[in-house]
Amino acid sequence: MSLKAFHLFFIVVSILAAFGFSYWALDNYLAAKDPTFLKIAIISALAGIGLVVYGFFFIKKAKKIIE
Repeated sequence: MSLKAFHLFFIVVSILAAFGFSYWALDNYLAAKDPTFLKIAIISALAGIGLVVYGFFFIKKAKKIIE
């Protein structure tokens, strides 16, 4: 597995982890009504969105390197 492929795989795993953690925190917020869980859910969702954006930029840059 090339370094670029591993990096892309790691980005995808990180995106899934961020959104999964956000879902878990949101579920706990709805059950416990603790605002800390809501803050964690929002921060994790934003991190997931940031990772998606980073992933698109990485793919674009990797295509430039290959060409």
